[in-house]
Amino acid sequence: MKNLFINFINFYKIYINPYLLHKCRFYPSCSSYILLSIKKLPIIKGLYFSVKRIILCNCFSSGGYDPIP
Repeated sequence: MKNLFINFINFYKIYINPYLLHKCRFYPSCSSYILLSIKKLPIIKGLYFSVKRIILCNCFSSGGYDPIP
């Protein structure tokens, strides 16, 4: 199951992300954060933090450093 999500994020980073005009306000970037959280944490917890990060990633957020718990 983890490999499915990891492959999807890698596909996004290689084929979709370079064509988007905006840059992520956070460090690490949202896609890197999601990739690392899914690799480091159990799948449910990794997906929880991934969804939480995507919700925070918007034009009203100041961004900044957001480490993986």
